[in-house]
Amino acid sequence: MRTSVATVSLSGSLTEKLTAASRAGFDGVEIFENDLLASPLGPEEVRARCADLGLSIDLYQPMRDIEAVPAEEFARNLRRAGHKFELMRRLGADTVLVCSSVHPLAVDDDALAADHLCQLADLAQEFGIRVAYEALAWGRHVNTYGHAWRIVEAADHPSLGTCLDSFHILSRGSDPKGIADIPGEKIFFLQLADAPLLAMDVLQWSRHYRCFPGQGGFDVAGLVRNVLSTGYDGPLSLEVFNDVFRQAEAGPTAVDAHRSLLVLQETVGVATPPAPVVPTGVAFAELVTPDAEPVAAVLGALGFARAARHRTKPVDLWQQGEARILVNTSGAARRTGTGLAAIGLESPDPAGAARRAEALLAPVLPRRRAAEDAPLDAVAAPDGTELFFCATDRPELPNWRADFADGDGGPHGTDDTGGSHGTGVHRIDHLALTQPWHHFDEAALFHRSVLGLHAQESVDVADPYGLMRSRAVTNADGSVRIALGVGAAPTDDTVHAQHIALATSDVVAAARRFREAGGRLLPIPANYHEDLAARHEFADGELETYRELGILYDRDAHGEFRHCYTMTVGRVFFELVQRDGYRGYGAQNAPVRLAAQHTARAVIGG
Repeated sequence: MRTSVATVSLSGSLTEKLTAASRAGFDGVEIFENDLLASPLGPEEVRARCADLGLSIDLYQPMRDIEAVPAEEFARNLRRAGHKFELMRRLGADTVLVCSSVHPLAVDDDALAADHLCQLADLAQEFGIRVAYEALAWGRHVNTYGHAWRIVEAADHPSLGTCLDSFHILSRGSDPKGIADIPGEKIFFLQLADAPLLAMDVLQWSRHYRCFPGQGGFDVAGLVRNVLSTGYDGPLSLEVFNDVFRQAEAGPTAVDAHRSLLVLQETVGVATPPAPVVPTGVAFAELVTPDAEPVAAVLGALGFARAARHRTKPVDLWQQGEARILVNTSGAARRTGTGLAAIGLESPDPAGAARRAEALLAPVLPRRRAAEDAPLDAVAAPDGTELFFCATDRPELPNWRADFADGDGGPHGTDDTGGSHGTGVHRIDHLALTQPWHHFDEAALFHRSVLGLHAQESVDVADPYGLMRSRAVTNADGSVRIALGVGAAPTDDTVHAQHIALATSDVVAAARRFREAGGRLLPIPANYHEDLAARHEFADGELETYRELGILYDRDAHGEFRHCYTMTVGRVFFELVQRDGYRGYGAQNAPVRLAAQHTARAVIGG
C-alpha cells in the first residue's frame, strides 16, 4: 500500500521534512498548514519540490470550525474555504481535512451540520477538491467516527467523505468494527497514530503523546483490518503529534515512522517482507576502549582469560564459559572512550536476518575486512550499537571465531592478567543499553520488528535526578535479553553507562573471587539491607554476606534473583547475576544501584 506522513510528525523546516520523508521511502505527505505558512517557498515551489522528491501531496490540513454555526459565521467560513481551495489548487493537493467543530457557537444539529458540509463540498467540487470530514475526540458535538459518518451520509455529496483517525477512535474506546459498515469509497483518508495508555485529558494526550504504530498500547492493526475490509484503497498515513519527535532529527524519525508502517502492513497481511529470524543467543559483546589495561584488569578479576587475538585488527577475545567479550583498541575507540560498541547475536540464518533488517530500513553496515576474514553482516540499532548476525562453531556457515588466533592457553587459557581462577560465569545473562532520550520508543520497535524479539512492558525506575524508563526485549527462552533504558539526566555520564550482566550459579562465590582478585564492587548503602531484612526472611548469616559484598536481592512469582555490580570503567560496568527461576531484571533495586553509582562517581570525582 502507499504510505504517507503528515509534516507535523517531523521536525525542521518544510523543506527538511519533505526531504526526510522522501529519503525514508514514503510515497506522499500531508501538508500541515502551519508548515506551509512558515515556509519561504510558495505553493507552486512546494509542489515542484515534492515532485522532484517523488512525493505526492495526499492531504492539506486542517480546516477547522466549519459546520453547524450561525449563518454569518458560516458565510465567513465559506469565504475562508474559497481562499484555501485556491491555494490547494496551486499546491496540487486534492483532499482537505475538515475537523469536527469545537467552536463555542456551534450547535448540536446534525441536519444543519450536513447542510453546511454539503455547501462546503459544492464549493470544493468547483476546484476539483474532496472534503474529508473527521470527528475530533474532543469535538464540541461530533466526537465519534460513527456520528461523523452519519452526517456525511445525510449530506450525500460526491465530494464529501470521511477521514478516519486511529487516535480519535481508539482514545475514546470506540469499537472500530463499525467501520466495516462504511463504503470504502466514502473513506477519503486514513490517519494513523498509536499512543501509550494514559489516564489524562484526551486533548493533551493527543497533542503530546502520540507515537508510531507498534510503539504504544492501541490495537492499530485491528482498526486497519476493519478499514481495509471496506475496500479502502487510499494511503496509510501517519499523523503523530509528539514533543520528542518534534525535537529529534527529522531523518531518523522518518525512517522509524516508515518502518512502523512496513511492520503494520506485515501484521495486517498486505505485505510480506522476509520473515523474522529470532536470535538464539549472545555470541559476544564488544567493548571499545582507548586503554585496554583498566578493562583487562576488570575482566581478569571476573575470571575471564585472554584467549585469542584477531588476525588483522587490534581486538582481543576474552572468554569464560560461553561468555565472550571482545576488547577493541582501534582508532575509533580512542575517539569515543570505553563503551559497548557491538553485540554478536547467534542466528539460525544470518543471511536471512540481514535480509529482514534491510527490508525494514536497517541496511547492512559497510565493513572493512581482510580477504581471509569471515563475512559477518551487522546492522546499527537506533543507539548506534552494531548488531552482528553470527553462527559460532557451525561448520556449514562462516564462523567469526575463525578470525581469532588462539593464545598459548587456547580458548580457555590463562595469561598474566590473572584470569586463571574463574568466578563461575557461564554466559552473558543480559545486556543493558542506554538509549538517546529521543530514540527509546524507536529502539523498542526496532528490536521487536527487525530482530523478532518480544518487548515487555515499559517500567519507570527512580533515579536521583528523575525517572528512568526501561523496557526489556527478549527471545522466547531468555537466551537473548536486552534491557533498553533512557535516563532522566542526559548530561550525567552515570546515566549513560551501559552494562553487561554475567550469569553465575553462585553469585556470593563469584563476588568473593572477584574481590580477592583485586576487583572493586559497587558499595551498597546499609539502609538497603536494613529494608531487605524487613521485607524478606533469610537464613542465618545470609543477609550479612549480602551486606558485606554489596549483593542485592529480589524475588518474583517464579523465583529469586541475587546480583551485584562492579565499579564503572568509562561508560561500562558489569553485573554478576544468579537467576533461580526469576524472570525480571531487578527493577526493584535499580534506584539503589543508580544512587550508589552517582555517589561513587561523586567520591571518585572529588
